[in-house]
Amino acid sequence: MSTIKVKDGTEIYYKDWGTGQPIVFHHGWPLSGDDWDTQMMFFLKQGYRVIAHDRRGHGRSGQSANGNDMDTYVADIAELTAALDLKDAIHIGHSTGGGEVIRYVAKHGKGRVAKAVLISAVTPIMIQNESNPEGVPLAIFDEIRQGTGFTRAQYFYDFPVAFYGWNREGKTVQEGIKHNWWRQGMMGSVLAHYEGIKAFSESDFTEDLKSVEIPVLVLHGEDDQIVPFNQAPKAAKLLPNGKLISYPGFPHGMPTTEADTINKDILAFIKG
Repeated sequence: MSTIKVKDGTEIYYKDWGTGQPIVFHHGWPLSGDDWDTQMMFFLKQGYRVIAHDRRGHGRSGQSANGNDMDTYVADIAELTAALDLKDAIHIGHSTGGGEVIRYVAKHGKGRVAKAVLISAVTPIMIQNESNPEGVPLAIFDEIRQGTGFTRAQYFYDFPVAFYGWNREGKTVQEGIKHNWWRQGMMGSVLAHYEGIKAFSESDFTEDLKSVEIPVLVLHGEDDQIVPFNQAPKAAKLLPNGKLISYPGFPHGMPTTEADTINKDILAFIKG
């Protein structure tokens, strides 16, 4: 396996295929780099170098007791991109990975990143508070914490139904995708997943978004039941060079279930 050891000793697993302009994929909670399989294959065939890591505590990366927070996730990415000497890269993040991307670009990406893509992202901030009254109430995240921390196997088996919008009329559960989501989740650390809920729900990316001047594409499904669609226009408005594409009826997990559409739009943005 390809791994690097970051400064606190945690091993970060990554896949690195192909040559050409690098595209780095940042997965969502509580998954792994495997969630990007369709995109990795598509962009590899288009002549790009494709890289996907497993966030600390997720997938095949080390299960550290500490560092399950957004700033550490981003510091790990900075070490990985430096080790691979990535330049002129495209960074693409889904959900929690979208927050990871924009903070990485803001804090560490100068001179290394050409463009970024935020898909179903947690930016600018998810949790409901005085400055974000349209956010998701803390009680919802506490429920996710309870299920993740103490009944994870069953909770993760049920979670993909809303994640992929299979609870909508006329939709059918795709069993292979559901089981693959569960497989990825159960590979990781229950502690990392539990603590990561705070990271994705309470991190405020407002200043990161404002400071990123490179082109950023924001993609969001209008029927996202995990990260509300109202996040996307806010994020796009904060970006100095942002573009929003919204998709009626698409779910949170649209990179998997709507890959043909998503991949084409990302490719057009990269080439544009």
